[in-house]
Amino acid sequence: MDELRKLEDVQRMLTFLQSRGLVTTSSHDDSSSFLAKLILFLVQPCGELDLGKKCSLVSEYTPKISAAFLKEASKCITGKGHGENCENALQLDCAHKLESSSLHTDFEEMAMVGLDAMQRANSTLEDFCRSYFMFHGMDINKPQSIFQYLPMLSFTESYIYQLDALNEKTLHAASSEMTISERGTEVEGQWLIARCASSFKGAPFRPLSCVLECHGLLTKRMQDEFKSGEEYWALERKLCYALMNKMEIVVEDVVKAIHLKSFDYRVLNLLLYRLRGEEVDELHMEFLSISEFLVEVADDLFDYEEDVIENSFNILRMFVKMYGASAPTVLAKYIAEAEDKYNNLLKRLDPQLSLNYQRRCVEATKEGGSASAHPLGAWSIPPLILDGEFYRSNMLDQR
Repeated sequence: MDELRKLEDVQRMLTFLQSRGLVTTSSHDDSSSFLAKLILFLVQPCGELDLGKKCSLVSEYTPKISAAFLKEASKCITGKGHGENCENALQLDCAHKLESSSLHTDFEEMAMVGLDAMQRANSTLEDFCRSYFMFHGMDINKPQSIFQYLPMLSFTESYIYQLDALNEKTLHAASSEMTISERGTEVEGQWLIARCASSFKGAPFRPLSCVLECHGLLTKRMQDEFKSGEEYWALERKLCYALMNKMEIVVEDVVKAIHLKSFDYRVLNLLLYRLRGEEVDELHMEFLSISEFLVEVADDLFDYEEDVIENSFNILRMFVKMYGASAPTVLAKYIAEAEDKYNNLLKRLDPQLSLNYQRRCVEATKEGGSASAHPLGAWSIPPLILDGEFYRSNMLDQR
């Protein structure tokens, strides 16, 4: 099947070249076949090189490449003649790149996930399938609906969780810096912070983007969501560091962070559209975006005490820092505004889809055990922790 697909690709390229007048119907010989394969090779992804850079490289170096040069190059690689390897050379793709990279010990440019990340991503994947598949007309009770797309969805979410775990290590290492220093391992703690922080320099999503691009799945919108993820983690580090060091924070950063926090759900949803060859439904995306905000707020209320202890981002924790005892009142305004948008958009959905999603919300509320789950449950604000550092210190001592 793979060989048949390659032949089909070559034939489509020959037809394209014919439509541009580069080859004729009577010239479908080895020369035109070679040209088609060359064009196919040039349009394949290759790191950060765009088509313009590739054209520049070809223009610059082609005059320096002769038949004698190619013969020497072929012998250098294979020790044999060049004829039998010409076709293979034109069929290089990202899979070959990954295979050759595996010969080296530096795996930083490869998209790899560990078992721990996969296990942590599992609950999110289950919730995504049960909550979002209905927006694609898919039946969650049919296993083929899940397993057909699960490998790519699971790999993507696991990769995101792996990055999130590094971000958490940075936060936890910073929050326990005093303890580390007292144990006489301050250097080790600083190394951990520096090592984790370095993972977010440059383009942490580049390896994942390469995998998606190689499978024809990457879109500009997904790349924008990857940037949202990087921005969220940066805001989380900034805000949590500020709280640890008794520095001021601004509400704009907090509200932006809570909206960015569900970027992984949006990535999975956009990926599912792409996997199914469907156009993105903007109404569904807008509705789910508001729903995601309410879910994140509900989760933060449920996890409030633990997030204070772990020095994690939590909207209530941030609001308490800014507004003190008035934090619940301010937060209630944001919740009310979001619920108004949610209800208006809910009315615009297909009636059956609207009913199914509301049923799913009820299920999720019961399964999560959260009294503050949106929007069908009652919002419940936990007791405020006005002195987070004192509370964290006491709880860690007890543990």
